[in-house]
Amino acid sequence: MEFRIRKKEEQIMVVQKAQQAVFTAEENIRKNNEEIASTKANMRLADPMMYETYDKYLTHLWEKAEKLEEIRVQAQRQLEIETHKLVLLEQAVKILEKHKEKLRDIYIEEEKAAELKQYSELGVTRFFRQTADKAEEDAEILKKLEELEGSL
Repeated sequence: MEFRIRKKEEQIMVVQKAQQAVFTAEENIRKNNEEIASTKANMRLADPMMYETYDKYLTHLWEKAEKLEEIRVQAQRQLEIETHKLVLLEQAVKILEKHKEKLRDIYIEEEKAAELKQYSELGVTRFFRQTADKAEEDAEILKKLEELEGSL
């Protein structure tokens, strides 16, 4: 049980790292988009002789944007995989907890049954002892009566 709980906690850490990777990828995309917008704005103000350089730089930034989007998609897929693993581990822990609870309930029922059996056996033993004691007393009383009748 502890092993599975530990594995679940480790998986939570892995999911958090995967989430962080997605956030980082999204932040890189946002920064790249800002740089593209900034470059376009600067291009409008620049000398016409620099247009070719700006075009090359913008092409580079768009290629970079595509690569960053691929990285984000991969990070998102990895996050989904790790989240699925976490769900499976959580289910495994819940199943073990239910089994543990059922076994505990079964144990309690068995203990109650054993206790009732013991009380039942004690009751039967007490009944037979009381019956035997009463029979002894009756036998003594009969003996005394016979002695009294014999002396009369």
